[in-house]
Amino acid sequence: MLFFDLLKSKQFIKSFTNKLPLFLYIAKWLIICSIIGISVGSASAFFLWSLNWVTNFRESHLWLIALLPIGGLLVGLLYHYYGKSVESGNNLLIETIHKPGETIPFKMAPMVLLGTLITHLSGGSAGREGTALQMAGAISDQFSKPFGLSITDRKILIIAAISAGFGSVFGTPLAGAIFALEVYMIGRIKYDAIFPAFTAGIIAHLTCLLWKTPHTHYHIPVLPTLNGLTIIYSIIAGIIFGLVAVSFSKMLLYVSKAYKKIRFAPLRPFVGGIIVAATIWMLGNSKYAGLGIPTIVNSFNVQLPSYDFAIKIALTILTLAAGFKGGEVTPLFFIGATLGNALSLIIPLPMGLLAGMGFVGVFAGATNTPIACMIMGIELFGSECGMYVAIACIVSYLISGHTSIYRSQKIGESKHFHFKSDEGKSLSEL
Repeated sequence: MLFFDLLKSKQFIKSFTNKLPLFLYIAKWLIICSIIGISVGSASAFFLWSLNWVTNFRESHLWLIALLPIGGLLVGLLYHYYGKSVESGNNLLIETIHKPGETIPFKMAPMVLLGTLITHLSGGSAGREGTALQMAGAISDQFSKPFGLSITDRKILIIAAISAGFGSVFGTPLAGAIFALEVYMIGRIKYDAIFPAFTAGIIAHLTCLLWKTPHTHYHIPVLPTLNGLTIIYSIIAGIIFGLVAVSFSKMLLYVSKAYKKIRFAPLRPFVGGIIVAATIWMLGNSKYAGLGIPTIVNSFNVQLPSYDFAIKIALTILTLAAGFKGGEVTPLFFIGATLGNALSLIIPLPMGLLAGMGFVGVFAGATNTPIACMIMGIELFGSECGMYVAIACIVSYLISGHTSIYRSQKIGESKHFHFKSDEGKSLSEL
């Protein structure tokens, strides 16, 4: 009787009525994010299986690297004649969050998938996050009109899509959600998108696992006791990671402008393909082609040549600036991990720890997403390394200044008081 009396009370009815919008909000985004998560997680699973196949096929038939210029020409022609509206890639997603316009064309998804597979099959030095994010954004935005989403809701939808794409392709749903919340605006987080971002990211990750999609596992074998000296060493490493992140972002922009001197766009990846293929042939091995996952794994346990990170920087920039597809993030993991491996020769911290710090530290500096990179480090390497990973990411983020691989990022809050005048501008305006 007391329960029924409670249901009839005015106070209960008023309380329930006040909370009804919250329940409706949760129900709405739970439905939308479930659809996004399942769709994007399945797309990421297909992409990862396809990418593994073309990578293994290339490594079994290394003569395919000689076809990199032809692969580049095919990608260039594809985007020149059919994909001009989507060629800005990840920057289009960020621009849509800032100022939603027309629905992102669905063709972005199959085009970037095909372009990335061609790039990796022929040995280009590229990643996979760009493909996952663009597929996620293109697929998810198709639901904006059927669901009748407002401009504000559409911004949240794209953030949820980025979370789903990132979390499912790397197997890091928490980092994916924070990355999506951080990446579009430096120094600001869109808190009204937290629930959709985490929901979409987790569902996409679980969907990817249901398809039995393999993810790479990393292990830091030795961790030192945290003290004043190890903190100082970590800060020094973080500074170096930040400087390398700045160098990568600026060189990528510079080389992109240099390629644009070739007026017929499809010839840019053709020329870039000749340079990259010739370099790989001269080096005599394919360790710098494609993702380079075996080298990343080895960097945690085996002393590698100290120049590995520099060669990967050069080949990745020559590949992506020319117009090949894939993304920058996995190459940044390679660069950071092998740089950390090299730093173990001069910084008295364990090799595996420095490799892990570099893995996320260079990424943090190049994308301005320090919190996401901290969470990623903990998801991938375990919570025990959290303090070291945090130092590397924060210091690298500060050192990198207002540079990024994503030129459409806006500055919500300046990193340093000296640059307050930059607030509100996109990096392309600086």
